[in-house]
Amino acid sequence: MNSKSSASLLRLSWSGFRLYASRSPPWGFQSVSGTPAASSRLPHVSSCERHLSSNVKVRSYLQYVKRKIISPPSPPYGHVCQVGDPVLRSQAAAVDPAAVTAPEVQKVIGTLVKVMRRLECVGLSAPQIGVPLRILALEYPERMLEDVSPSSREARGLSVQPLRVFVNPQLRVLDGRTLRFQEACESISGFSATVPRYLSVEVSGLNEKGEPVSWQASGWSARILQHEMDHLDGVLYIDRMDSKTFININWQKHNE
Repeated sequence: MNSKSSASLLRLSWSGFRLYASRSPPWGFQSVSGTPAASSRLPHVSSCERHLSSNVKVRSYLQYVKRKIISPPSPPYGHVCQVGDPVLRSQAAAVDPAAVTAPEVQKVIGTLVKVMRRLECVGLSAPQIGVPLRILALEYPERMLEDVSPSSREARGLSVQPLRVFVNPQLRVLDGRTLRFQEACESISGFSATVPRYLSVEVSGLNEKGEPVSWQASGWSARILQHEMDHLDGVLYIDRMDSKTFININWQKHNE
């Protein structure tokens, strides 16, 4: 896609995943599979509140009135999409390199970093904020490292990492050996499991300025990269976990 074609910004159809509500976000992107990906949200219905044998949407009167008065938010969201949202299982589309510095893509990157820092997580991908584009960010600030014991730092290979943004990242395995550690995800809130990851990887792509960059990562940084790269391919850690280690991180509170 050339600069002229990316200027005539693409629009995703409501028949796919919903990427916008009343107006479409003009993100410049190229589909990996040839079909644009997108996002949608499904209403949450607790099994404790409703027992349904169909996919009929159930909303309270308050929710109905709220939706009549306030339009639903559109991506990029200021929150993290939860498992069940089709955007988390879609193949994210490549961004047109000429569009990386465009306001629309910069808004996605800015929102991604803002949400990641607000939630104090160490990595986040664009699909997690409802945008099926191949963009990820990671950061491990010093204040987080201060809360970790020296023994845990060494065992996990933790180190301070500045903010890094990768657009259209490509991953190459440098050390094929794996380590298993407990892993969590903002899109599967409240749960955790042991996941094997490669010891060392290299990522290459474009930064937020559209400049070519590459980075070799090991230890926990390599784990973060692999976790976020999975998101771009519609893969969640639950697809790779040891199912017997899957836990609700607040299980003890339920017994008190």
